[in-house]
Amino acid sequence: MLSIGTFEPAGEIEMKRLLAVGLVCAFSCCLHAQVVDTTVCDILKNPASFNGKIVRIKGTVESGFDQFVIKGDKCGQKVNAFWLDYPEGSKAKAGPTAMLELQPAANFAEAVTAPQRAPVTLQKDKEFKKFDSELAVPAKINGMCLGCHRYQVSATLVGRLDGVDEALKRDPSGKILSLSGFGNMNLYPARLVLQSVSDVTSKEIDYSKAAAASKEEATRQADALGSGAPPVSIDPVAANRKAVAAFGAGSQAADQIARAANAFGKEGEKAGANGVLLAGGNVNEVDGKSEVKGGQDSPDGILYHVSINSHLDDNAMVRAVAHMGQHVADLRDPQKGYEQAGLYPLEFRGWSATLLSVEAYGQKTLTLPGGVILWDSTWTASDKGTKVNAALNDFLATEALLFR
Repeated sequence: MLSIGTFEPAGEIEMKRLLAVGLVCAFSCCLHAQVVDTTVCDILKNPASFNGKIVRIKGTVESGFDQFVIKGDKCGQKVNAFWLDYPEGSKAKAGPTAMLELQPAANFAEAVTAPQRAPVTLQKDKEFKKFDSELAVPAKINGMCLGCHRYQVSATLVGRLDGVDEALKRDPSGKILSLSGFGNMNLYPARLVLQSVSDVTSKEIDYSKAAAASKEEATRQADALGSGAPPVSIDPVAANRKAVAAFGAGSQAADQIARAANAFGKEGEKAGANGVLLAGGNVNEVDGKSEVKGGQDSPDGILYHVSINSHLDDNAMVRAVAHMGQHVADLRDPQKGYEQAGLYPLEFRGWSATLLSVEAYGQKTLTLPGGVILWDSTWTASDKGTKVNAALNDFLATEALLFR
């Protein structure tokens, strides 16, 4: 039998070809339209409205002590920045020095449903490598400089925006009801998971005043506790418990540093048994801990994951643990007036605990990102309180972009 194929006139073939080309073009245009050009301030006005969208923004990135954020300029919010994360498995360099991430424990009272998020693939091209490398270069001064980096880096960033209406929900007593925020203490209402960067520029941060104040730091280190600087491989939690003795039992300072140390558990208690888990390593990638229940119970139904860069020397590690212990204590068992505290008061208290550890061990200077001198033991006794408060308020408002 003769098989006769389907005959298509030349005109119909051409029409179908044009239709196919048109569909491809339309799909391409659609993909392009999915990238939303916006600003940091617009996102911060309503983070939830951008949730799941691919956005393109121009911004300045801060890689600090417990910050890895994209900063806005005069956005008029209590937090004028949002968190930055690399996709899981990126193995990049830059990131915060320390971070506290909250996770629902196995005995968390409410059901937890992990949101479905589209995967992001990071473009590790020349521009990204420049961006990541320059954010990771440490500042060079003699004294302790927690989270200080040499460069401020600006770029055009593209990535998936995760946004929520409210970062951390608490009842009137301060008990945590739900975790939906991002970054340190889960208190950022938005996060960018980075896909690509371009137009990378960097500006060297001026640390000259801090360098001058700390130039003799290496040779004049003392210890108010009389035992020298913390020895190699010291337990940083135990070192902060020891710091209590420098202030006298029952004093406000002694109570505060004890509270920060004991947030990691009572003396002799197995590490992590109270739901506070201390680990080393970089914390610059999406891991999803806060969006699923953990594998162990916790007294308040929350697991507190404290991650501190293991490259810190022993003295810096002790200070970082004091800072993070204060955060845990303030979130788990808030004192009166701090039941609904946001990032500004929580960071103020975190740095206050850090300073108590600094003072207890006779450290001469402490510098913060941006070159802010937070502590100089040569200040007069009458000046110390005034200068510390002024420096800390200046740092939180101008460098961290946090407001009360």
